[in-house]
This record gives sequence, structure tokens and C-alpha cells, in this order.
Amino acid sequence: MPPNPILRLRKIYFSVRNNEDTIIHAAKHKATTEKLKRRRSMRWSCVDSCCWAIGYLCTAWWFVFFLYHSVPVPAMLQAPESPGTRLSRDGVKAFHPVVLVPGVVTGGLQLWEGQPCAEGLFRKRLWGASFTEILTRPLCWLEHLSLDSETGLDPLGIRVRAVPGLVATDYFAPCYFAWAVLIENLAKIGYEGKNLHMASYDWRLSFHNTEVRDQSLSRLKSKIELMYVTNGYKKVVVVPHSMGAIYFLHFLKWVETPTSDGGGGGGGGPGWCAKHIKAIVNIGPAFLGIPKAVSNLLSAEGKDIAYARALAPGFLDSELLKLQTLEHLVRMSHSWDSIVSLLPKGGEAIWGGIDSPVEEGHTCIYSKRKSSQPSLNDLHKQNFSIKPESWVKEPTKYGRIIAFGKRASELPSSQLSNLNVKELSRGGSTSNDSTSCGEFWSEYNELSRESIVKVAENTAYTATTVLDLLRFIAPKMMRRAEAHFSHGIADDLDDPKYGHYKYWSNPLETKLPDAPGMEMYCIYGVGIPTERSYIYKLSTSSGKCKSSIPFRRDGSMDGDDMCLKGGARFADGDGSVPVTSAGFMCAKGWRGKTRFNPSGMDTFVREYKHKPPGSLLESRGAESGAHVDIMGNVGLIEDVLRIAAGASGQEIGGDRVYSDLITMSERISIKL
Repeated sequence: MPPNPILRLRKIYFSVRNNEDTIIHAAKHKATTEKLKRRRSMRWSCVDSCCWAIGYLCTAWWFVFFLYHSVPVPAMLQAPESPGTRLSRDGVKAFHPVVLVPGVVTGGLQLWEGQPCAEGLFRKRLWGASFTEILTRPLCWLEHLSLDSETGLDPLGIRVRAVPGLVATDYFAPCYFAWAVLIENLAKIGYEGKNLHMASYDWRLSFHNTEVRDQSLSRLKSKIELMYVTNGYKKVVVVPHSMGAIYFLHFLKWVETPTSDGGGGGGGGPGWCAKHIKAIVNIGPAFLGIPKAVSNLLSAEGKDIAYARALAPGFLDSELLKLQTLEHLVRMSHSWDSIVSLLPKGGEAIWGGIDSPVEEGHTCIYSKRKSSQPSLNDLHKQNFSIKPESWVKEPTKYGRIIAFGKRASELPSSQLSNLNVKELSRGGSTSNDSTSCGEFWSEYNELSRESIVKVAENTAYTATTVLDLLRFIAPKMMRRAEAHFSHGIADDLDDPKYGHYKYWSNPLETKLPDAPGMEMYCIYGVGIPTERSYIYKLSTSSGKCKSSIPFRRDGSMDGDDMCLKGGARFADGDGSVPVTSAGFMCAKGWRGKTRFNPSGMDTFVREYKHKPPGSLLESRGAESGAHVDIMGNVGLIEDVLRIAAGASGQEIGGDRVYSDLITMSERISIKL
């Protein structure tokens, strides 16, 4: 029977309709899929953009890198030739053995024994290099870098030691050189391990304790003697930096002191220095201390911390974060005796009294300073003066190293409180127990609120009375540290008491060795605002989380010029050490035959005007006068290399002075 045509038509109709439905459904599904894809594409567009941007940057970088190494670079874009390369080509070669002496913080420290929290850190650096342990285990890091508060030596179960060798101090952090550039330039004129040595030591300890615990002074003496003999009996050139200058000053007295004397000396005899040392080239020396050491011990505040507090009050002590950052830093720094070695020396005679700063008339305009390059031989002439190009008369009373409130920093002395901190009691009816953010204790917790308010009430402290303030707020720290350091001026250097080691690092309380053929250099940067005095206030607590540090820098205090910013008053220097501290001894204290320099060894002052990098192609310190960056300064490196190669101070140009050092030195009246 033939199929029914009607049925066939119906079957074809429904078949076509099903196919259309299938096609429509597929089209809808495809449209939906495309839409989802577009949404996903839009969702990740930011990431894609970042990836493309990074790709473009990397491609551009590698292209520029390829061109730099493949295509001749115009002379105007080439990095300048290094001093070592140029001097080597001119025939300057290594002659005297060289010993480098690092200062505070630039030397690496590594772990030899620690608590369970330091698992996996054996012989790893806790200080220097990457500082990753600060982020991964900060409290453990602080515990291991702190010293015992009673002895100033290792805490029980912890041994942290200085990293030995040149590698100890070449880089302070990745890409941030300390000694690396100077070492590289010394190598270019022929220096290597046999005639170049880094005298690393644990800079946290008192200088005497570096010998007691590590025999660092004995090792240095033996190394100098060995280098002297193995290099053809040529005298050694010593290059200390920063605190290393006063560390080596301590060594000069120690090495010639008999071993039987109190505290024990090196037993080298009175002619040891004259026999073994040709010159001491002090870079950025802190001979007379630095005011920022006071701020560090009071509240652990450098200028950057003060700025941060002014911008974000309460952040560092916030209840949410529970950082207590500054409290931990105070406790750690109070355990380091080396910080006390950097407190201002010489009292008001050097740093000025309440109304008589040595920087009177100081200008805050650094970029327009004009150099008259005077001769230091004219220092004692009555009518000698320096006239900077832009002279701004400042009534700033720099002698008030710590002033509580701006009024106290400016008022006549007759209107200030006559408080005698020595007569003040530390106790009272209310304690300073404010540790609600976690367990923390310092000597501040023993102070009563009444005594804290009394200390800060309309009061200012000079370089003399600030020591009394520190003895009041941290008596345990000061008793321990002042057994190793002194900060006065000797009345009679022949008094037997000055044979004690605590006087040996103070140039105003010790004599240079009897070595008339030796040379002493003070070389440092100028033209950078350097902390000189501070305006403080009482701490205020925010919320439940209170700070146990009762004082803080008043970061809101700014002046109309560079002299006052963030609660600090600035003078000329290298950013860390004021000119007075770095240059006075070479300019006046040791100039000629004085009671501090009885043999009359030659002294020289070499200043380097600060100039920041002009382009990315310039090295960080090519013309820098900054405290650490200056060790990459081309002029300084050339001077050091020429001295190491045998040149005298006169042959490298003698004195070179850009600052107001001479007029400031003239105002300092001490017995010479």
C-alpha cells in the first residue's frame, strides 16, 4: 500500500521544525557561551593589561640592554671612569698595607647560637644583607640582637658575632653599598687580601668588651704587625669610618698600654704606633659624638620616624596593629653600650650652653654656600671669619639639645625652669605602667607620672645636663655604659685616672700617641642638613593601647626654612655627624703641639661638598657628601688611594674647608 502523502508531509514538517528548534537552541547556547567568554575576558582585563605592560617594559629593557652592549655609547652618556682605573693608568700603585675599620651598623652580624625561634639561622646574617628576618620573625630578631641589660654581653643561650673579612661590610643591604666601591677602587691599583684587611668587630659592644669577649683588639694588633712584616716593613694606612674612628682611637691607647695596667692593654710599648702606622684617614668621624644618639636613647626616633608619627599619629603604637615598634627599639638600643659612646662629648664648652651655640649665625641655605677655602693655619688669628654667599642670621639656640616645647627652645634662660634632675625622685604615687598592648618593660616603667611631667615642664637640656636626664630615666643603662665611656674634658691628662680604658675613646680625655711622623686626617661631607637639637613633648595615648615611652619628638614643629623640621633643628654636616664633631679635633684640638697631641703629628681637614646624583647613570655617591654614600665619592676615593700609595697630606692638597668649621672652632674655648 503506497504511503499516505498527507502523512509524509506531516512527517517532513515536524522533522524540519525539530531541526529548526535544534538550530535555534544551538545558536542560543553559542550566544550564551560567547557572552560568558566576553564577561570572563572583561573580568581579567586588568590582569591582562598588567601582564602586557610588564611584557612591554621587559622587552624595552632588554632592547636597551642589547643596544648598550652592542652599540657605541656617546661619551656624554657613558659612566665616568673610576678613580682607581684612572690612577692606575697614571702609575699610582699599592704601597702601604691598608686596614679598614667599619663604624656602627654597617658591619654584618651572624648567628652562632640561638633560641628555638631562630631555628635554621645558624651562621645566617641577622644584620646586614637582606634583613628578611625582620619581616618573618621580628620579635625573635629583636631578642637575638639585644644584649644582656646587666653585663652588656651575650644573653644566656645566644651568640651573635661579627661577620669576618671584606664581605662583612661591602654591602649594607642589597644594592646599597657601604665599603664595596672603595674596596673595588683599591683593587684597581693593586690591593688584595695580603695587603687589605677589614677589621670587623661587634659594634653593639663597648670597645673594651670587644676585647674581653672576642679579643678583637688583640687580633687587630696582630694583623697590623703581620701586614707590616709581610709587606716589606711598610707602615699601615688605617681607614676608619664613623664610630670606627673613636674605636680606633681607643685602640691607639690600648695597644701601647702595658698588659699589667688596670683593664689590661696590648703591651705594644710607647713606640708601637710610630713604628707600624703611617696615617689614619678618618671618614665621617664622630669624634665628639652626635646629638641623634640622644634622640635614639630617649625615644628611638630618627627624623623619618618623627615625620611618620606626624603624618599618621598613633600608627606605630596602634591598638589594632599592636606593633609597639619604638618600645622594642628603645629596649634593644638601651642594651647596646656603643650608642652611649656616641653621646655628645665635651659638654657645653663644645656644643654650646643654654644661650651660646657655636653655630651662631649659621645659614640654612646649603645649595648656595660659597667656599673661600681658608687656611687652618689662620685659625687663631683674631679677625678671621668666613662669609657665606647667602648669610641668614638665625637666633637658633642649638646648645639646647633637648627642649620640651618650642617655647623652651627659644625663651631666655632666665625664664626656663631651674630643675635639677639629680635631686628628682623617680618614684611617686602613680606609675608609668602602660603596657596594655602586650608584655613590655623598660626602665621608663619605673618612673612616676609626676616625675615625667616635672622633667618636661618648661625645661631645656644642654650637652652637659642631658647626661643627667639620661641617668635619671635609664640609670641601669647609664651605670653600665659609663663604666666604659666618658664624655667630659680632661683637666690634667697626666692624672693617673686617665689611664683607665673608659677615657680612651674620648679625644678630649686622652693623648694621641708619640708618633710625630704619623698623619691624622678628618675627611667628611658637608652641605647636608644634620640633626643638631630637638623639640620634644610628652606622649599622648590613643585608645587602650598606650606607649610606655613618655617622651616623643614633636613632629609637627616646622620652621620657615631648613633649620627646623619635624621637631629637629638642623646644622651643617653629612646628614649624621655635625661639622663640629667631625672636624674640630683636626682643625684645632690636635693642630700643632697641644696637650691632646704632644708629639705634634700633622693633621688635615678635607671636606667634600654634597652634590646629589644628576642622572640615573651616576653612581649613588659619585659626588655625595652623605655619611655612608660618601664612601663612593670620587674625590674622597682618589684621596684615600693616593695616601695609601704613599702621598702625604700636603701632596694631596692639604686642608680643604667649605663649611663654617673655622669660625665655629674659634668660638670653642678650651685649654689646649
